[in-house]
Amino acid sequence: MKTIEGKVVVLGSQGVGKTSMVVRYIGKMFSHHISPTIGASFFTCKINIEDTRIKLQVWDTAGQERFRSMAPMYYRNANAAILVFDITHYYTFTSIKSWVKELQRNVDEPLVLCIVGNKTDLEHQRKVTKEEAMQYSQSIGGTYFEVSALNDLGIEDVFLNTAMGLINLSKDSLVTSLRVYDSNDRPEPNSGRGYGTTTISAQDHVAHAETAKSPLCC
Repeated sequence: MKTIEGKVVVLGSQGVGKTSMVVRYIGKMFSHHISPTIGASFFTCKINIEDTRIKLQVWDTAGQERFRSMAPMYYRNANAAILVFDITHYYTFTSIKSWVKELQRNVDEPLVLCIVGNKTDLEHQRKVTKEEAMQYSQSIGGTYFEVSALNDLGIEDVFLNTAMGLINLSKDSLVTSLRVYDSNDRPEPNSGRGYGTTTISAQDHVAHAETAKSPLCC
């Protein structure tokens, strides 16, 4: 079985629901009382798609402006970026564009880009149209998703798309930061989730501003 290990960075303004989305997917839970991320949190999950196992190393970064200068530490050598905004606050969508420009300036290799509009449970307060977000996503070669971390809607598609994007990226000879190797491990038992099976670990490591020295990914 072929294994692909890729680094995924989750970016976006404070309060858009980045951590809620990741915790909903990895921990299958939702809390209204998640504290703002300090620095970044690190999670891992495995997704099996046909004969390939994809190991996602997910860095959930802080949205607070005072941690912005630390961001390059976390997105360096990233293979995929999940950029999250709140559909009820237009400025969070605008900030996504600045994150994309920063990634384009600082990440040398091709990236899988997923633009995610969160909080579809607040549709009546929507300020960013689906059409505008989709058009922007297409303009940067990304894929657009709308999700609700509260209602657990659409999130699995985001991570599945990211995994499939890493499979395609592994075929690009210009990409050297992805780890691709053959594994003798048996596939995870089929759980009937989407197009592949997913195995998720609990939070492996929390990297705070005071302790994170460098990314753990190659």
